[in-house]
Amino acid sequence: MLNFKERRVSVSRVFPATRMRRIRRHDFSRRLACENQLSVDDLIYPMFVIEGENKTENIASMPGIQRFSIDLLLKEAEQLVALGVPMIALFPVTPLDQKSLLAEQAYADDALAQRAVRALKQAFPELGIMTDVALDPFTTHGQDGIIDEQGYVQNDITTEILVKQALSHAAAGADMVAPSDMMDGRIAAIREALEDAGYHNTMIMAYSAKYASSYYGPFRDAVGSSDNLKGGNKKTYQMDPANGQEALHEVALDIEEGADMVMVKPGMPYLDVVRQVKDTFAVPTFAYQVSGEYAMHKAAIDNGWLAERPVVLESLLAFKRAGADGILTYFAKDVAQWLAEDQ
Repeated sequence: MLNFKERRVSVSRVFPATRMRRIRRHDFSRRLACENQLSVDDLIYPMFVIEGENKTENIASMPGIQRFSIDLLLKEAEQLVALGVPMIALFPVTPLDQKSLLAEQAYADDALAQRAVRALKQAFPELGIMTDVALDPFTTHGQDGIIDEQGYVQNDITTEILVKQALSHAAAGADMVAPSDMMDGRIAAIREALEDAGYHNTMIMAYSAKYASSYYGPFRDAVGSSDNLKGGNKKTYQMDPANGQEALHEVALDIEEGADMVMVKPGMPYLDVVRQVKDTFAVPTFAYQVSGEYAMHKAAIDNGWLAERPVVLESLLAFKRAGADGILTYFAKDVAQWLAEDQ
């Protein structure tokens, strides 16, 4: 039996008996030999919710993406359900006067995210709702946790508040909580709290390999945390972009602590990590095509440098080829419409 390296040498000697282009000649044969496919079932749509009624706000750094008040969020959700998008990821935009050092609005029963979840689940019980468990939208400094006098994010105190936040989301009806904070031990603490409170079926998608990336800028604009962060960084808790094996360690810990699904973030610059995670653990693995990736695509598209539909579809197919079971992408609604048109 030849190994693959030997077989490649052998094949090169029997040309033209073997012609790799034969299968590429026809549309039908290309379809039959296709290794990966993208479907609407792969999509999670991140959405931003704001206070008010009948209100939308454009996001300058994310052309085509808007913030919605809850009533208009419901109208958008209706379209997504009709298109078959299985889940949305909800991100609240907290008014400045509701931010604090201890992020109390993160777990308030009447806070924006909790009200939005209740409204969505009442209107569209079949639509999956994933909520962000992190404190940066709620802190006056824009960090993902409670800081000490030196500005260092304190792990264990932060985790206590994250647990309260996750429980409040579950109580509101969230199907899945997604801790994006990168505190050590927070998955175990949240899982234990959910079990003790009777939320046995509330899923956890852990942001397990979340890198201290420069691709997050437009998102921070969207949720209003960039001004609070004031040029600071999150390198003391998010991962070093230079590290790959560390990501596997993080994923292993989160699985052991009770995560149902794991995520790599950002997406395309870290597809090697997605592949390693999927091959190593064989668990539901997701990737986030983050705001900076979206903004780069849109800038090139709006300038006429790239064709939108084929480029976006190609970018998402790359996630599938790398092993992602699903993709969080701001293109989800457009892609769902394109895929519906092709049926």
